[in-house]
Amino acid sequence: MDFLADIQAITGKNNAVADEPMAKHTTFRVGGAAKYAAFVSTASEIESLIKLCNDNNVQYYIIGNGSNVLISDKGYDGLMIIIGRNMSEISVEGETIRAGAGALLSAIGSKALNAGLAGFEFACGIPGTLGGACFMNAGAYGGEMKDILVSVDAVTPDGTVRTFNVEELGLGYRTSIFTKGGYVIVGALMRLHRGNYDDIKACMDELAYKRRLKQPLEYPSAGSTFKRPEGMFAGQLIEESGLKGRGAGDACVSDKHAGFVINKGKASAKDIYDTIQLVISEVKKQKGVILEPEVRIIGEF
Repeated sequence: MDFLADIQAITGKNNAVADEPMAKHTTFRVGGAAKYAAFVSTASEIESLIKLCNDNNVQYYIIGNGSNVLISDKGYDGLMIIIGRNMSEISVEGETIRAGAGALLSAIGSKALNAGLAGFEFACGIPGTLGGACFMNAGAYGGEMKDILVSVDAVTPDGTVRTFNVEELGLGYRTSIFTKGGYVIVGALMRLHRGNYDDIKACMDELAYKRRLKQPLEYPSAGSTFKRPEGMFAGQLIEESGLKGRGAGDACVSDKHAGFVINKGKASAKDIYDTIQLVISEVKKQKGVILEPEVRIIGEF
């Protein structure tokens, strides 16, 4: 427990715990316990925790809202650094919004709406944080983070905080320089444009309606489970392979949208993992296409 005390010395006693169930911190609502978990408040805390882990040969992993991860039932034998409510500040200046990596996209959308700023509507319904959205260049309904980002602040592998201009981020379909590892996003600056409150609200409401109509929001999931193959749609390939409703245990491919693997209520992480593998296998066999999970898979399965 000395290592926990070292973590608490950095984050404060109330912001670090041992044996934290990761099912509490993922949108799949599954996952075993992390040996340690820290809820960070500043970039300097992240720097210090990474140095602590490296000095003690302890592995670490960074998550935000846990909306794009699948963590093993066996848990995580290391430190889970959680960037959430303690790094969720949002400020508006003119047509720009600066926010911490832990800010929920829905909260940023509300700030944009109240400031009469348009351009963020596409992201409002994505169930994640700004850090995760920048990490994977999140997008929906014709918009992507690359369209609105000005810069991203991140802790670099050498332990310093650096600001990356959007041109340096290597943003593509569900990828960025950050997906290659070594960097921890701590905040970002976005540029929107002036709009009419009622028009922005109407657009947000319309997209929210489309999500409710087409996506299985009533079940725990990680959103779209698979990346879109070039020139194709993962959901269409999965549906045409007859996989709707199929799965393992209490996990299955959604009947509402074949691109979603859902937890019907009592699924284990292994159930979800096995369902993902079933989809990959069947689509490869029937369509000759190898689907790649969009969800990051952590731990042993």
